Order: sequence, then structure tokens, then C-alpha cells
Amino acid sequence: IERVAAMAGWRPGQPGGANRGRGIAFAQYKNRAAYAAVVVDLEVEESIRLLRVWCAADAGLVVNPDGAINQLEGGIIQSASWVLKEQVRFDNSVAAGMASFDWETYPVLKFSEVPEIDIELINTRDEVPLGVGEVTAGPTAAAIGNAVSHALGVRIRDLPLTRERIMATLLKE
Repeated sequence: IERVAAMAGWRPGQPGGANRGRGIAFAQYKNRAAYAAVVVDLEVEESIRLLRVWCAADAGLVVNPDGAINQLEGGIIQSASWVLKEQVRFDNSVAAGMASFDWETYPVLKFSEVPEIDIELINTRDEVPLGVGEVTAGPTAAAIGNAVSHALGVRIRDLPLTRERIMATLLKE
């Protein structure tokens, strides 16, 4: 947590609002694999736009640093896609009731929406290697949720964080 905070220039108590937010989250994957801390900067206008993501991960002894960094980056992008876009849509007027059946109708994060991502490995050579697998999935999702809450002043609890869900939450407040 300290390493990612330093990377991102995190200042506790930093004011949010004005549609810009910053969030932080941390987790250990499956309670016995790698640790990851993630900071997200974003803005909320018509939709949520990720501006930058930082990640510090402790994976014990890292045998292949490039492979570990690629895995961490991929997990950040996949998690961001889940949180911001991905959902199966249903429509009773369509056969089988599903309206999402291909890449045109199932929303995913586009390359143009991928933010700048900075990753640092905390390589502890004295430790055993820890799996990085999907270590960034949970902290990335939580950091995005925390950043949206920081930007808007309300907590949105339903995923994905679509415009419709944001507006519904804001109208309740």
C-alpha cells in the first residue's frame, strides 16, 4: 500500500468532487498468493473515463518479471472492463431472450479506453514465488468504485457502473 501510494502521489484526505476522483484498494489473492495494491484516477462525465492506474504487487520471488507485469496489466484491464461495461443484455423480443450474443452486442473496454498503467513489482528474493494469476481483479474493481464515490460523493453498488446506474443512484440521493 505504501509503495503504490508513493507511486501515485497519494495524499490521504485529498478533496474529491468536480467529477474527478481517486480510489485505492488492496488485496491478497486467494489468501495465500500475491498481494496487490491499486490506485485509480478517473473522471465521470457522460461515462466513467479512467485516466491512470498504478499498481504495486508483492509476488514473492519473481522468476519472470515481464510475464508477471503483463499478467498484472491484463488483470487491471479485464477488471476495468467488467466494472465499467460488461453485462449480458436480455430482450424478450429476441430469440432465447438474449440481446448480447456477439462482440458487437456485448460491451467490452476498447483499446482507446485503456488508461496509462504503471506497475512495480516488490521482488522479495528471499520468499517463495507467489502466483499473480488474477491478483489485480479485486483491487482494481474496488479502486474504481472508491474513485467513483470520491468523484460523485455517493456509493454506487451495482455493476457495471453504467450511465443509467449512476443516474439512478444520483436521483435517489
